[in-house]
Amino acid sequence: MNDKIKKIINTLNEMYPDAYCELNHTNEFELLIAVMLSAQTTDKSVNKLTKTLFKKYHTPQDYINVDLKELENDIKVIGLYHNKAKNIKKLSKQLIDQFNSKVPNNLDDLQKLAGVGRKTANVVVANAFNIPAIAVDTHVERVAKRLKLAYQNDTILQVENKLMKKFPKEMWSKLHHQLIFFGRYHCKAINPQCDNCQLKSICRYPNI
Repeated sequence: MNDKIKKIINTLNEMYPDAYCELNHTNEFELLIAVMLSAQTTDKSVNKLTKTLFKKYHTPQDYINVDLKELENDIKVIGLYHNKAKNIKKLSKQLIDQFNSKVPNNLDDLQKLAGVGRKTANVVVANAFNIPAIAVDTHVERVAKRLKLAYQNDTILQVENKLMKKFPKEMWSKLHHQLIFFGRYHCKAINPQCDNCQLKSICRYPNI
C-alpha cells in the first residue's frame, strides 16, 4: 500500500469513521427496493417516501397484488416513478418465481432482476449480506477521479475495478460509504470545500 492510499484511508477514517448506508431499511428486500428507488433521487427523498411505503408493502407478493397505477401513485413523489413501479413489479415476480421470494446474495443473480444494475447489486451485497463490494455512484465516481484514483474518462466499471485493486478487500464496503460521505458533504460537485481539505495536495480538481 503506497503513501497516497494510506493518506486517503487515514483521512477518511478521521473524517467519517462511522459512515453508513443512509437509506432506511429493516431487511434485504426493503434495502433492494430503496436502492432501486434512489436512482437519480436523493436518499433523503427516498427515506421520506419509504417511511409510508414500507408500512403498506412488506413482501414481493404485496407489490404483485397491487395495481400498477396505484403503485405509481404511491411513489410518484420521486423521479422516474413510471419505470420504477414497472420494475418493482417485475422484480417482485422474479423473486417469487426464481428465488423463493428471497433476495439473492450474489451479484450475478441480483443483476438478473428488473431494474437492478451493478451499483444497486453492490450496495445490496455489501449492506445486506456483508460481502465486500464497492458501489460506484456519482459521489464515488467524482471523488475517485478527483483524487487521481481513476482517469477522467474511465467508465463506472473501470472506476470500481481500480478502487478494488488499490484498497484492501476488507475495507471495500466501509470505503464505499466513506467515499459517499466525502463526496456528499465535503468534496461536492459544486463548491467543494477545497480550502480545508486534507487531500488537496493529491487532488486534480483545484488544477482543472
